Amino acid sequence: MTKNSFISVISYEENRGAVEFQVFRFTNKIRRLTSHLELHKKDYSSQRGLRKILGKRQRLLAYLSNKDRVRYKELISQLNIREIKKR
Repeated sequence: MTKNSFISVISYEENRGAVEFQVFRFTNKIRRLTSHLELHKKDYSSQRGLRKILGKRQRLLAYLSNKDRVRYKELISQLNIREIKKR
């Protein structure tokens, strides 16, 4: 899924600060870093960056799940990511 198709699906062209858009951007970065780390297993700085981005995305998803469960469910189904576990 490309950025433009996702933006048109949820119609957030103007609101790039929306939680859904931020989660989408982090998901793209995570997928890109994951494929990079499959080739370069000892790139520890990229591993650290990946962990930081995963934490940011997890916090945004937790915020969205507490705020609006319907938008949260739609987002994780569109992005094909797992549901976060409640602590």
